[in-house]
Amino acid sequence: MLKLDLPNSDIVYYPNLWSLKEANVLLQKLENNIQWQQDYITLFGKTHLQPRLTAWYGDRGKIYSYSGITMYPHDWIRPLLTIKETIEPIAKVNFNSVLLNFYRNGQDSMGWHSDNEKELGKKPIIASVSFGGERQFLLKPRDKNVTTRGEILLNHGSLLIMAGNTQKYWLHQIPKTTKFVSSRINLTFRVIVTP
Repeated sequence: MLKLDLPNSDIVYYPNLWSLKEANVLLQKLENNIQWQQDYITLFGKTHLQPRLTAWYGDRGKIYSYSGITMYPHDWIRPLLTIKETIEPIAKVNFNSVLLNFYRNGQDSMGWHSDNEKELGKKPIIASVSFGGERQFLLKPRDKNVTTRGEILLNHGSLLIMAGNTQKYWLHQIPKTTKFVSSRINLTFRVIVTP
């Protein structure tokens, strides 16, 4: 376990929560059984396809909206429940939803953002699970006068928990890379606090 030393944050990283064998099995099950989609997203007045595939699973009625997209949950499937049951005792949270991102190659990415939508409450706890190719996870403060930065290489079979004021004070991203990287699936487990 590694705790990141960044001000106004509560970020803990577990680099090898699953064994290589366990992680490989879960990756394959997710690739084959998740109902992946590619939505159009509107950013800064321009609409384009998201540079990754996504899916939203969770309890009935746990709807999630971001950047002009509204997602209605698919019912939980066994691989997701297996992962959920593993991380909940560590995070000390009962998650009711999960956003999945499928990065097919190094050109699939996620821009700077924070998970601060009103559905997530004031101090959301986000449990981010990674399977597949290792990708850089970058953090930068919202306050442009603060020069501190954070960086983690997200391993196959890892868990990253962001809690406390992290989403209030920090932005994060998965940048594009020109290096060869195998496909990666990321799951961000959340608690939707509004109906």
